[in-house]
Amino acid sequence: MPTTWFEKRGIIRHYDKMANIYDSLYREEQELKIKQILRHMAVHNSDLTLDAGCGTGFLFKHVHKQGSHLVGADLSKGLLRIALAHVRQAGTRNVSLVRADVDHLPFKERVFDKVFALTLLQDSSDLDVTLKEIIRTTKVDSMLAVTGLKKVFTEEQFKQALTKEGLEINILLTPEQVKDFIAVCRMHVEAKIK
Repeated sequence: MPTTWFEKRGIIRHYDKMANIYDSLYREEQELKIKQILRHMAVHNSDLTLDAGCGTGFLFKHVHKQGSHLVGADLSKGLLRIALAHVRQAGTRNVSLVRADVDHLPFKERVFDKVFALTLLQDSSDLDVTLKEIIRTTKVDSMLAVTGLKKVFTEEQFKQALTKEGLEINILLTPEQVKDFIAVCRMHVEAKIK
């Protein structure tokens, strides 16, 4: 995991360089994860939804019709450029894209009804900081979907990171064909805030 802004900039450059091929590399697996999650986590018309580390916006087509508004945040200009093209191509009007570091999100506390943090934690400069920041923006009793790469985390490390921050793991999905652990969590009052 990167520990300095210099290392984080390296990750940004990496994703900027691969932005044009990102969809072809990861679409199938990302779609599978999203479909698994949405079987256990409904997005409603009144929900304000955050896709933290949105990448090229795989989630958008799955939830833009259900949620009142979807905010995608990512540090990579290249990935956001592709995400914007997808949004425009779909004619979606309820999606906003923000270039932001998930460790320092530009949102008020307790604003989002649903939060997705998919394929994000392995690039976190500080796992505790990243999770606390995501939790800070999430309403009490709201749902979060979080994934962690199996080659970076053991299942126990992944569970422990989430429960340490006060998240209640409702469902832990670990399909064999997916390279991530998938958790659908509920955010309670006890969840730690920065």
